[in-house]
Amino acid sequence: MTNTLISIVGPTAIGKTALSIKLAQRFNAEIISADSRQFYKEMNIGTAVPSLEELNYVKHHFIQHKSIESNYNVGDFERDAIIKIEELHQKNPFAIMVGGSGLYVKAVTKGLDYFPEVDDKVRTKLNLKFETEGIESLQEQLKLLDLKAYNTIAIDNPQRLIRALEICIGTNKPYSSYLTNSSKNRAFKSISIGLNAERSVIYERINQRVDLMIENGLLKEVEALLPYKHLNALNTVGYKELFQYFEGHCTLEFAISEIKKNTRHFAKRQLTWFRKDDAIIWFDYKTELEDILKRLDFYSKK
Repeated sequence: MTNTLISIVGPTAIGKTALSIKLAQRFNAEIISADSRQFYKEMNIGTAVPSLEELNYVKHHFIQHKSIESNYNVGDFERDAIIKIEELHQKNPFAIMVGGSGLYVKAVTKGLDYFPEVDDKVRTKLNLKFETEGIESLQEQLKLLDLKAYNTIAIDNPQRLIRALEICIGTNKPYSSYLTNSSKNRAFKSISIGLNAERSVIYERINQRVDLMIENGLLKEVEALLPYKHLNALNTVGYKELFQYFEGHCTLEFAISEIKKNTRHFAKRQLTWFRKDDAIIWFDYKTELEDILKRLDFYSKK
């Protein structure tokens, strides 16, 4: 049987984790997490890490395996994930990958695009601009230099944002012009499943998830991380808004509403990214496992 990687993608809060566990149990497979927010062991509630019960159902990899102080990027993940998948395929022809970080999923299934070397001084200046002027200044700069990249990459991620800007500035070409559809040869077949729903449903699920995070102790988690708020890993939705609250810049009610709003924007960007991939087989989030498996059987024979 051909070694196969089944990837489950889609917007946040759509139900990817639940489906990945069902598929993994059906194939007696293990799960690779491609959610870059869940790599860090100090972040739990705000990143919607699978529960202990879910983690006990199926063995997971790349969940809370790094510290927020680690410098772990998408290239590192590509290397480590390919090694792990090859290891898993030695004992099972199936492996499951799940996550909403589109670039990380692409790194594993298709490989990363090539970018020219850029003078380190460019990144140094951009980092200084981020520290002194904030992320909004960088977002506006990218909007002017590369609107396509602005509309597709995770612009709330300073590391991703600075990377795009340094390519624009250092090469005098848009970052998006280096994004190609060419794929690396992999030692496995890839099948990608996308989960989706009506926008109103996605937004309601996001609101419910944020409320549940607050109920489950997100405030205490974020408060404990205040000394590390300058780290890139923590400049993410659910944390940066509550840092503003703890520093007295806004009310708790406003911070929570901002988390919900920014998560909705994040979900929209996720869908924009994944819709570019014609190979993804899309399902409504309520589709039964058996119906998904029937489609997978059809596609696996193509």
